Amino acid sequence: MSRLVKCGLIQCSLSESADKPIDAIKKSMIEKHVTFIERAGKEGVQILCLQEIFYGPYFCAEQKTKWYDSVEKIPDGPTVKLMQELAKKYKMVIVVPIYEEEMTGVYYNTAAVIDADGSYLGKYRKHHIPQVDPGFWEKFYFKPGDLGYPVFKTRYADIGVYICYDRHFPEGARVLGLNGAEIVFNPSATVAGLSEYLWELEQPAHAVANGYFVGAINRVGTEAPWNIGEFYGKSYFCNPRGKIIAQASRDKDELVVADLDLDMIKEVRSVWQFYRDRRPETYKEITGEK
Repeated sequence: MSRLVKCGLIQCSLSESADKPIDAIKKSMIEKHVTFIERAGKEGVQILCLQEIFYGPYFCAEQKTKWYDSVEKIPDGPTVKLMQELAKKYKMVIVVPIYEEEMTGVYYNTAAVIDADGSYLGKYRKHHIPQVDPGFWEKFYFKPGDLGYPVFKTRYADIGVYICYDRHFPEGARVLGLNGAEIVFNPSATVAGLSEYLWELEQPAHAVANGYFVGAINRVGTEAPWNIGEFYGKSYFCNPRGKIIAQASRDKDELVVADLDLDMIKEVRSVWQFYRDRRPETYKEITGEK
């Protein structure tokens, strides 16, 4: 009997202008996502992932300390608490990417993972922090992640998280596979241009190289006043053979749902023996070891 898990991704546009008060933006975006979460629950989604820092704009388009006020504690902040209630209500695992405050002045780009009974399982902090002029000033806002590449044993599957720019680095994607991930979610905020071609290339490649499923999420629309480009959506699931099996549109708020047959992981790995044949003792140059 196949081990099917119904999974979902939410891609959304910004519901309030970024020049509005932060609390108003967060309230509006959370309400918008709750509507989609409730829909996912009614459709029987078992694991759901939201987009990168889902409750606000991609504020890294500018460098202003005012956005520090959008941070929350994990797991004790109000947004994670709300998501715990929804997870329990719908018996749904939820991956919740928010702007995390560890202490005053120390902030991370983080995703909290909540199990289907509403319990908090842990968090992943984004490791690779870009600084690209113009429009991607992430080092101004985020300290690099320091919690490794955890895999969370949820009720339905063992899942990992890799956030946005992380996807350009195969090393962490490999570690997630070595740590037992069956599904890796990549909540993102990426605009049209050079990255769009890579969007459907890199993550299916991670899925093939590591023999797991990938759920890739991107927001949609443009965000005033910065207008750094179009967030092109196209959120998708791909299987361990690298085939995209469900995908959203380029320009609409959407819930993407797919049934993932986790038995395929064993089937694929029985043919492509990448874990057996890898040679870590020959890769020391990657880390600078002698």
